[in-house]
Amino acid sequence: MQRPLIKHCRQCGTPVQYRIPDDGDTRERAVCPACGTIHYVNPLLVVGTVPYLGDQVLLCQRAIEPRRGKWTLPAGFMEMDETLAQGAARETAEEAGARIEMGAFYSAMSIPRIGQVHVFYLARLLSAHFDPGPESAQVRLFTEDQIPWDELAFTAVRRTLECFFEDRRRGGFGVHDFDIA
Repeated sequence: MQRPLIKHCRQCGTPVQYRIPDDGDTRERAVCPACGTIHYVNPLLVVGTVPYLGDQVLLCQRAIEPRRGKWTLPAGFMEMDETLAQGAARETAEEAGARIEMGAFYSAMSIPRIGQVHVFYLARLLSAHFDPGPESAQVRLFTEDQIPWDELAFTAVRRTLECFFEDRRRGGFGVHDFDIA
């Protein structure tokens, strides 16, 4: 992945230099020659849930880019001052208006080419009533055979749903960790 270009120090505004810092680091970083601040660029965390009711999962049809009109699990970027589970629950409420009982940590996917890590929790739906937020055109429950597999927005969502339905057939949910090249 091409690293985001940082041009100026966020501390003092001086143009930065790209070099390996003198602190024992091994990677090239944006370093301020005036104040010495090292600017790190790290992956973003995307958090969400696999909301289910019986043999159905809740999907949201995206009303925004990227992938407007495609289906996804409720998920989004983690905010400061929240835990992974809090962020996943918040995103589910914001995107689907769904009332849930948070379940166990379910899956983590590293996606190095876009600098993201996607994390999903299981979430039992407490009601079949939903109120989609502004980022969702609609929300619906789907059984496995009804999932619009060719209309899913992201590979991470597809992989998580495949794991969910396979685990369900086996009678127990595991924890899944994989990389998406």
